[in-house]
Amino acid sequence: MTYVSCYYHAFQGALQAETAANRICKVLKVNQENERLMEEYERLASDLLEWIRRTMPWLNSRQTDNSLASIQKKLDEYRTYRRKHKPPRVEQKAKLETNFNTLQTKLRLSNRPAYMPTEGKMVSDIANAWKGLETSEKSFEEWLLAEMMRLERLEHLAQKFKHKADIHEDWTRGKEEMLQSQDFRHCKLNELKALKKKHEAFESDLAAHQDRVEQIAAIAHELNALDYHDSASVNSRCQRICDQWDRLGILTQKRRNALDETEKILEKIDTLHLEFAKRAAPFNNWLDGTSEDLVDMFIVHTVDEIQGLIDAHNQFKATLGEADKEYNSIVSLVREVESIASKYQVPGGLENPYTTLTANILTKKWGEVRQLVPQRDGTLQAEFRKQQNNEMLRRQFAEKANQVGPWIERQLDAVTAIGMGLQGSLEDQLHRLKEYHHGVQAYKPHIEELERTHQSIQEGMIFENRYTQYTMETLRVGWEQLLTSINRTINEVENQILTRDSKGITQDQLNEFRSSFNHFDKTRTGKLTREEFKSCLVSLGYSIGKDRQGDIDFQRILAVVDPNNTGSVHFDAFLDFMTRESTDVDTAEQVIDSFRILAADKPYILPDELRRELPPDQAEYCIQRMAPFRGPNAVPNALDYMSFSTALYGESDM
Repeated sequence: MTYVSCYYHAFQGALQAETAANRICKVLKVNQENERLMEEYERLASDLLEWIRRTMPWLNSRQTDNSLASIQKKLDEYRTYRRKHKPPRVEQKAKLETNFNTLQTKLRLSNRPAYMPTEGKMVSDIANAWKGLETSEKSFEEWLLAEMMRLERLEHLAQKFKHKADIHEDWTRGKEEMLQSQDFRHCKLNELKALKKKHEAFESDLAAHQDRVEQIAAIAHELNALDYHDSASVNSRCQRICDQWDRLGILTQKRRNALDETEKILEKIDTLHLEFAKRAAPFNNWLDGTSEDLVDMFIVHTVDEIQGLIDAHNQFKATLGEADKEYNSIVSLVREVESIASKYQVPGGLENPYTTLTANILTKKWGEVRQLVPQRDGTLQAEFRKQQNNEMLRRQFAEKANQVGPWIERQLDAVTAIGMGLQGSLEDQLHRLKEYHHGVQAYKPHIEELERTHQSIQEGMIFENRYTQYTMETLRVGWEQLLTSINRTINEVENQILTRDSKGITQDQLNEFRSSFNHFDKTRTGKLTREEFKSCLVSLGYSIGKDRQGDIDFQRILAVVDPNNTGSVHFDAFLDFMTRESTDVDTAEQVIDSFRILAADKPYILPDELRRELPPDQAEYCIQRMAPFRGPNAVPNALDYMSFSTALYGESDM
């Protein structure tokens, strides 16, 4: 217990010591904080009062250089002061008052005596200094605004003076040089009149600017009365404007007189130029047209036409005397202009504004016309001789063509008549046709003679001939038609003889077939249309119905007589068709049966069998053209005689 009691007393003493130490620290801490607040108050108060002391002289200053820029600068400085410099001081003042109140409260709570700031740094002292600052600010701002308004008035008048003076000087810039210019000495009349109108407009403008000059002088007087700081430059500029204005008035009148004098001279020259232009234009057109006519490429085809041109040219030559008088009269106008321009030294007076024509141009063209007249005479006479020669060629060609043309027509009619098959036997027709062929060949020199004459006509550029209806082209066509008709008719007759002999028809049968064919050949073209051929078959006893089966039967017949589908049937095909059923004609089936006999009823045949049964040349012909047999039971070298037989009659491809 003794130990316990000792420990208790020991611990109790330590606790009391700790409590005492804590109380002392707390008191010291409060005291230190109070001292810090007092020091900060003193520092802030001193700084704020010092700032107010430095600012007051600036706010109370009223010095200026009497210019708007200076006042504007002060106003900008004042605004910078209110916007940047004063707000931190307002915060400083508020902080000072807050710290003072906080300090007094802490002192009162800690049983300390109230804080008394150093003399002159009381809150009331600071408030009085701040109030004086605000009063100076208000007074300074009112003074700035009033001074700004006053100087703005002066500046406005100065700017107005400058603006009006600038406008006036811009308007007058170059005007003296313009009025002293001698540009009208180099003008044409229309340009001078334009300059005169321009000068009249300038005179009106000059009168209108009188008010502006008076306004400028009035503003300068007012600036002097208000003691404008730059009145000297204003007065100097105003005097320059007034002096220049007087000079402009004198120069304007001088230029007016000079323009009037020059206008009279140019009007005289202009009248002469206009007269020249009025008369030169039609005369120049006449010269151009005459030159074109004298060198114009003419085309004539008869002697009468060239004679008409010669007569017209002679009439033209009769008018050259009057044209020479007009030429001399027009040129005299230019000589008068040259005289006036030289006398008064008018620059450009010889230039005619109404036309690009000159006396030199007219003189040159007039000389060319006089030279072209005899050249035209020679050209017309040469053409007259040429047309006489062309007339002779026309007569020569017409005389020969009027003989050859009818001869060709007669020969064509005769050949056509023979081709109709109504004149004797086929042998007689063939004989006559060959005689015609020989006669036509013998007539060829006449055609060649016409060709030579026609070549001369073409070289002479002769395109029409009133002495004949025939042209070389029609004669050539007729000649070629004649030769073609003879050769074609000879071939047709020879084919008819071959058909007649191979099919054994008589001359009477042939004549009957020809008569029927010619009856339906209404146009005598030597061929029948499909409808004409159908009518001919019906007349010969063929039954062709008007139903679908009849059309099929007729189309089968057309495939035989018109295999190329030309739309027409010639007599040879007609004759072959009419004689098919009445004569013994070999067919593909008959040939196949014959080959089958040689092949001993086999569907194929061997080369040895062909060589044994047929002549050597015919056997080799068949061996070379027969295709190999491809059917069943085929042996080597077997040949297909069936396809060969059908190919012989066009029923299949070989």
